[in-house]
Amino acid sequence: MDFKQVINHYPDFPKPGIDFIDIIPFMSNKEAFCQLIKEMDANIHTPNVVTVEARGFLFAAPLLTQSEKVQNMVPIRKKGKLPFAKGDLCDVQIMKEYGPDHVFFRKSDIAAGVPEGDTFYLTFFDDVLATGGTAAGIADALNRTKVMRDGKEYKVKVKEFLFLVEFPDLYDHARLEEIAPIKSFVQIDGD
Repeated sequence: MDFKQVINHYPDFPKPGIDFIDIIPFMSNKEAFCQLIKEMDANIHTPNVVTVEARGFLFAAPLLTQSEKVQNMVPIRKKGKLPFAKGDLCDVQIMKEYGPDHVFFRKSDIAAGVPEGDTFYLTFFDDVLATGGTAAGIADALNRTKVMRDGKEYKVKVKEFLFLVEFPDLYDHARLEEIAPIKSFVQIDGD
């Protein structure tokens, strides 16, 4: 299936110069949505998936019911959206195509997942890879994180990046690839 035919483009939204990629049409195309979830599952090699609100949740959450591999979803949320215990919440400054921002994750959401040896390996999923600022900022923060589970400390490692849509001309490939391999389902040229 050509997923590129499912998405819509909105030039100059939310501001001039931005080509907004609308992936919501997957929600009204059951065949495309089911095929995408199958493709995602085939390309995820960890039991833990970290994803960014809100559109990332729409696509990552079904993996919990459809995938044999995926056992845990770690949500990345905006300020004020995650209740937390002292010492649990991690603040991540990111640089988005619209400017700087902050997002948050909880160590307890990672620790609820499935470790492999002494590490919680994560697949980072997001809907769109544009400048790479969100992916790099979150992955760097996760890779510096240690979590406790049953009295034992574990490392956290982003093992792979997975994106629905990628603008390969807009980001520094080497910067992201030094963190982890990148896979996307739709590539859109910048011209």
